[in-house]
Formats: sequence, C-alpha cells, structure tokens
Amino acid sequence: MAEIAHEIVEVGEIELHVASCGPVDGQPVLLCHGFPESWYSWRHQLTSLGDGGYRVLAPDLRGYGESSCPKGDVAEYGSDRVTGDLCGLLDHYGYDRGVFVGHDWGALAVWEMGKLHPHRVAAIYNMSVPFAEPPASPPIERLDAIFADTFFYILYFQPVGPAEAELESDPAAFLRRFFYSAGGEGRLVGPGMGPAPRDGTRLQDTLLEAPAQLPSWLTEHDVEVYADAFSKSGFFGPLSYYRNLDANWRRSRRIPSSTLSMPTGFLTGSLDPVKGMFRNADLAMAALPDFRGTTEVPGAGHWVQQERPHEVTAALVGFLASLR
Repeated sequence: MAEIAHEIVEVGEIELHVASCGPVDGQPVLLCHGFPESWYSWRHQLTSLGDGGYRVLAPDLRGYGESSCPKGDVAEYGSDRVTGDLCGLLDHYGYDRGVFVGHDWGALAVWEMGKLHPHRVAAIYNMSVPFAEPPASPPIERLDAIFADTFFYILYFQPVGPAEAELESDPAAFLRRFFYSAGGEGRLVGPGMGPAPRDGTRLQDTLLEAPAQLPSWLTEHDVEVYADAFSKSGFFGPLSYYRNLDANWRRSRRIPSSTLSMPTGFLTGSLDPVKGMFRNADLAMAALPDFRGTTEVPGAGHWVQQERPHEVTAALVGFLASLR
C-alpha cells in the first residue's frame, strides 16, 4: 500500500498542511474536503489512488487542522481566497493543471475553482453538492425568507460567536452526533427533532443522539482524529465558509456555466440529506458542456467517501480513466 506523506507548504500568504500519496510523476489529483472534515476524510482514496499511479494531494483547507487559520476576518474564507490557495498548491508542486475532486464545501470550492480559474482545472469530480445555477438573489436573503422564524443551520452559522461557542465546547461529542445524523445509518432512523424555532435553538438540538456503538465506517479513533484537529483550529474558519455565501454569489454569479467546459462528474449517496436542498440539479449538471454522469451509491448518506470507500474509489477511478 502506498504511504501517505505529510508536509506544510506555503501557498501565498498562508500555509497548508498537505497529505500526499503516489508517484511524483503521476497525474495530479487534488482532494478537497468539506465540513466538518479534514484531509483525513480522504484516507481511503489517498492510498487507493496512490497505488493506482496518481499523484494525490489532500490539503487541510484554510481554517482546518494544521493549515493556517486566519482569525477575525470572515472574508479570509471567501471563494477568492480558497481557490487562490488551490492555485498556490498547484504552483508549489509545479503543475499547470490538476483534476479536482471535492466533497461538501470542498465541492463548492471546486465548482468555484472551475469558474474562477478554469485554465488550472483539467477535470472536476464532485460529491454531495451538485452544480447549480446561481439564484436570482443573494443566498442568505433567500434562506432567511424561506425559513422565516424556523431554525436552519446555515442561518444559525451566520453570526460570529454562538456556533463557535457551541461546537468548541466539546468537539468530539458534536462530531459523533453530526456524523451519525447525516450518515446512512442515521438517515434510516430519521431526522432529529422536527421544525424548531430559530431563536433559542442550537445545532445539536436538531441532531440525533449517537449510539454507543458507532457505524462500522466511523471508529472512535476517527472521531478522535477529527476532534484533535478542531481543538487546534477552532471553528471560526470552517463556519466562515458559510458566512461567505453571499460574497461568493456576487463574485461568480455572472460567470456562465459554459466556462466549466472541462470534463465533469458527480457522485452522491442515495440517503444524502443535501439532495433535498437543490432543485433541478440534474438539469443544471446535464447542461454542463462535458458532463459525464452521476453515480448514486445506494444506502450511503452524506459522508459517502468514508461510508462506501470501495464504491466511491471505483467510480472515481472510472472517471479518471475516461480522461485518458
């Protein structure tokens, strides 16, 4: 099995921790994680792709783990900064372009990478969060109108402070509940509490209790790895990705989808709760110039590359093979 190496690299004004695998002369594949994850969410794909001859790079995105975690300025986590980091990563390793793979917020960053820096993107394979045409009005404004006085986690994350205080008080307890609630096993049990008032409701009030015996794909060691990373980084950076939704919308909303002319693919779990958040996603993705289809993994929830690593790796390898 290929060995995973770790290093800290400079990418402009910040540093990123990068896990890497595979031969240095292999085709570069960059794996971008989501919330609340880290490079570790790609642990299965790193070794499998490395063994397959690809040069795989999985950074902790800014604000996460051992990467730089700028404090105080929400704008540090906008799509311009995050995609700039990814360009800096390509520059550091001497690549003109790379294949970008994203999950959750990593998928959003990769879609934006394809819009803002298409010349650096050889292909895109995203998971969980599909491509979507930008809405007519700012996203937070729309969500505020849709949910009115009802709790919705993205709106809860907007003010700096309350969500940080909740999640940082016990990262391991939060992560156990969050991973379980959005995973396939938790989704089969059902959602947490029903609609809750916006005022006075915390995120964890809406989650399922994690069972004493976690699902087989998530070990106590896994939870400890993630919890240790958030104990170092805190949650200001990760939550500030959500606080840039409107700024990101303004930045790229006039860039046509035809800009994403590179090969693209998508994968999701059949039980992923994100599926219900995007209307007409299939039509939007099918309209991309070189869209190569969607793979749905039966029984998988939101954490698809961890829940079903073999199925996900096989689908990703198939997509990569189609690029040759």
